[in-house]
Amino acid sequence: MKSPGISGAGLGFRREIIPDLKAGVPSAIGFFELAPENWADVGGRSAKDLRSFTERFPFVCHGLSLDLGGPRPLDVALLKRIKGFMREHGMTLYTEHLSWCGDDGHLYDLLPMPCTHEAARWVAGRIRQAQDILGMRIGIENASRYIAPPGAEMDEAAFIRTVIGEADCLLHLDVNNAYVNSRNFGFDPLAFIEALPLERTCYLHMAGHYVEADGVLVDTHGAAVIDPVWALLDAAYARVGPLPTCLERDFNIPPLDELAVEVGRIAAAQRRIAAPVREAA
Repeated sequence: MKSPGISGAGLGFRREIIPDLKAGVPSAIGFFELAPENWADVGGRSAKDLRSFTERFPFVCHGLSLDLGGPRPLDVALLKRIKGFMREHGMTLYTEHLSWCGDDGHLYDLLPMPCTHEAARWVAGRIRQAQDILGMRIGIENASRYIAPPGAEMDEAAFIRTVIGEADCLLHLDVNNAYVNSRNFGFDPLAFIEALPLERTCYLHMAGHYVEADGVLVDTHGAAVIDPVWALLDAAYARVGPLPTCLERDFNIPPLDELAVEVGRIAAAQRRIAAPVREAA
């Protein structure tokens, strides 16, 4: 599936790297991703900086706090802010996590959904509501998990398939999350990816993670991508094609040149998988 207006390899748009980006955007970077909650309605220099880049590069909105799986009423005001923000900057793709992050207030963590039919119906209805407000299909990301909620009636891949089918939405495939979960819960990450509704894939994420002393992997976005995750990206591209893919780096942010090397590695993987298609054509 093609992502509207987005292609190639991208990088998370962080305030820390804006000075370096102003000096020159590395050629490997084809687009940027941001969290709309951190940028909508800002003014002053931040607004000017953002505008100077959205006028020249495509941007993807990746939400952090919509709380699609939570018990509270969906935040319609936030969705309307995001819709206006996307229209203002010409953004055409919005994705969010298949998780919950709120109760009486915001919990500041992305918590796993119970893999039950009731939970699937609940979150699918909220995704449909969000899509109606935004006026577009949205991409739903497979989230990292550190506990398995009790009462599961299906595995995680089947849960994601059920939600996406009932919501008629898109799949945002996070390759590192698939790897992290596979190590923490003991399953084959490629088999997990193959069990997803890959025909709905619109967008991919790559990131690094941290290994705790007890061996638990934590999706921190604070380290370089490791070789097994790069290999999993190649395998994913073989199944979905070279769809737009963003490198996430939120902590321990290195110089822009180092980030550009990893973005370039994504772009190189995309070229490798695209080359046989061009030759066949």
